[in-house]
Amino acid sequence: MSDDGEESGGGVKAPPSDEKDDGEERAPDGVKAPSREEVVLDRIEAFRRRRPRLLEENITSAHGAGGKASAALTDAVFLEAFRNDTLAALSDGALLELPGGERLAYSTDSFVVKPLRFPGGSIGHLAVHGTVNDVAMMGAQATWMSVAFVIEEGFPIAELKAIVADMAEAATLAGVQVVTGDTKVVNKGAADGLYINTSAVGVVGSVELSPKQVRPGDKVLVSGTIGDHGVAIMLARGDLALEADIKSDTAPLNGLVEALLAAAPNTRWLRDATRGGVATVLNELARAAEVHVTLEESMLPVRGPVNGACEILGIDPIYVANEGKLVAVVPPDQAEAALLAMRTQPAGADAALIGEIREEPPGIVLINTGFGGNRIVDMLVGDPLPRIC
Repeated sequence: MSDDGEESGGGVKAPPSDEKDDGEERAPDGVKAPSREEVVLDRIEAFRRRRPRLLEENITSAHGAGGKASAALTDAVFLEAFRNDTLAALSDGALLELPGGERLAYSTDSFVVKPLRFPGGSIGHLAVHGTVNDVAMMGAQATWMSVAFVIEEGFPIAELKAIVADMAEAATLAGVQVVTGDTKVVNKGAADGLYINTSAVGVVGSVELSPKQVRPGDKVLVSGTIGDHGVAIMLARGDLALEADIKSDTAPLNGLVEALLAAAPNTRWLRDATRGGVATVLNELARAAEVHVTLEESMLPVRGPVNGACEILGIDPIYVANEGKLVAVVPPDQAEAALLAMRTQPAGADAALIGEIREEPPGIVLINTGFGGNRIVDMLVGDPLPRIC
């Protein structure tokens, strides 16, 4: 022990250091070691970047819910068989370039919702709106549509006529023509009443919408209140002893997109937040664009009855499906104009700014909570509300 009170190994006093001791751990070469938080985030990022693995031997409902199980099924089965550059984009539609340079947006979707009719709409409205909206998210106006019906034996023709009338009404409102189709009848008990498949095509303008366009500093907008459709469907089934005045938000978004792009021509990316809700589509964006998304919980527009129902059911509205809401990423200098433009449209009256794009840590969505902290918003394996579209 030295007489100045400093302890040194082997009785030899350690030489003085010119470096200030700031309390931070440092690697042997003097470089600041990563903090515990950085190490955890790096591990999370590495785990999230792994290719999804299909472990199940049989299909489960989670494989159709739009979450991690869906991604694993898509990668292991469909991409493995059909892999090409257009499909690999894994968008809700395909961007097709014709020999003359003109670009088409093409999308297809199937609808198996139960009940077939619910507050705010029916499977007929959904079948048109869902596909029109997928095409709109690519910057196109759907022009032509195909419709295919799978009908269970014994299904009432009067009910079929009513649903087809809903489709005709929705198509007229969206400005799309049904130009071809198909009908199949299956044995009783094989189709749960009625399934509908629709496809649509439209011409894409000069806009470039892609995760590759997204930049740190961009703002994240949502076109209105979230969770309405999923909660409306759950309550309409009557399985829960809950009553609330909640209607589906099913609506065509092509007019809203047109107004948005006119006001914010440099819009980076669009997506309708259907299966898996806002949380899922933003997780997909964060991974595809390799950016970080920060959301503000206090800015998320959620109707009181929807929020109350979600609290009782133990689910987060940010994961609940919508059928008439989109998420947009726009440059910061065009965010206000984008909001004002969306609010002029019936489907965008409650549009709100909910977050922003940051650089680090990439591939992760965080939400700043009302308690002053934050939490990771991960992609769910399945969907807390089955068969809602």
